[in-house]
Amino acid sequence: MGRIVVLGGGESGVGAAVLAKVKGFDVFLSDKGDIAGKYVKMLEEWEIPFEQGRHTEDLILNADEVIKSPGIPSTVPMVRKIEEAGIPVVSEIEFAGRYDTAKKICVTGSNGKTTTTSLIYYLLQEAGLNVGLGGNIGMSYAYQVATCHYDYYVLEISSFQLDNCYEFRPDIAIITNITPDHLDRYGYDMENYVRAKFRIVRNLRPEDCFIFDSDDEITINHLDKIVTEAKKLPFTQKDKVEQGAYLEDDKIIVKYEDEECDIFLKELALGGIHNVYNSMAAALAAKATGIDNEVIRNSLGSFQAIEHRLEPVLSVGGVLYINDSKATNVDAAWYALECQTKPVVWIAGGTDKGNDYSVLKQLVAEKVKAIVCLGVDNRKIHEAFEEIVGKENICDTSSAEEAVKASAAFASDGDVVLLSPCCASFDLFTCYEDRGEKFKEAVRNL
Repeated sequence: MGRIVVLGGGESGVGAAVLAKVKGFDVFLSDKGDIAGKYVKMLEEWEIPFEQGRHTEDLILNADEVIKSPGIPSTVPMVRKIEEAGIPVVSEIEFAGRYDTAKKICVTGSNGKTTTTSLIYYLLQEAGLNVGLGGNIGMSYAYQVATCHYDYYVLEISSFQLDNCYEFRPDIAIITNITPDHLDRYGYDMENYVRAKFRIVRNLRPEDCFIFDSDDEITINHLDKIVTEAKKLPFTQKDKVEQGAYLEDDKIIVKYEDEECDIFLKELALGGIHNVYNSMAAALAAKATGIDNEVIRNSLGSFQAIEHRLEPVLSVGGVLYINDSKATNVDAAWYALECQTKPVVWIAGGTDKGNDYSVLKQLVAEKVKAIVCLGVDNRKIHEAFEEIVGKENICDTSSAEEAVKASAAFASDGDVVLLSPCCASFDLFTCYEDRGEKFKEAVRNL
């Protein structure tokens, strides 16, 4: 069958290795760092040879194809050597798509993709469909293709996962929006990042659907640079559209072919401008999948918040603590602040990805009474906001426990403490989930 080498021993890499094994390939997995215990156990159970703490060139450069995990940049020396040797490099999504006949609804974008993906998955489940959830959320897509059978998949796909996709084709592709993010991986060139996102539509056929935010300037500016025969379904809060979703008075109108579905805004489970967009995209995907209006309405009204995304943790002494650890960029933090109606003590900071904080200044002036920095280097946050909130209302912390205690000191009855960091987590935590878990634990210990 040929030899497959997988680079990276996390959820994505191990799932891809299992699928390659199931399909009869000679498989080897290599990770330059340490592989977590649960993944070592999986590799051993599936009898997949692997190495950790190094890359042995002789065991890698004899591959017929390499599956690269999304966290590994294409600029690292080993990937360069693989490409110089003329060995094709693909992503887990590309590889798994070859063996999957299910209908695929795929969501990408800078913000809102986890919520939109989770909403669509919930809608399809509520409609009684046999559906899997994967990609950048939940279990590895490749592992599910290897071990489960679904009629539908809802996949959240990051730009890193799309980078090495070539033939992969969704039935419904969604771009929630595009704002500057991860520019460090794209040579600090926004155009490269936008092109990566738009890879999701490259193989769409006339019978497929492309759902997008027509209020998003960057998305719209790129639309005329692509050729797609797919049905275009915009969603908007500013205009009316013949096909797609829009606002009229106090409700969302969804139009797909000859069908129409109306959803009252007051019935939506998720509040805030951004969640109206997410609900529109999800309703359109559901409509295009053939789900009836009552199921769409009921599901958008009964959906529960996602962990680490504006997740209410506890009220302590009249102060509500909210975990939005997944807000790893400026735009995500903007949405989190925008939907707050009470005075906010804002916990922000971490690994800066080239953030421009100027877009947050007005919101901070309107909503934020104090800022608790949670990061190794917080200079940019001080420079951007110290004048707005006052020197006495901004402080530095270096652990979730410290940050929560400092926030509690700033907060009064009726306030909100919002962890919405604006930054990646890798300076003090292993990942945004780790940051969110430690925040929740600190709140419970107050």
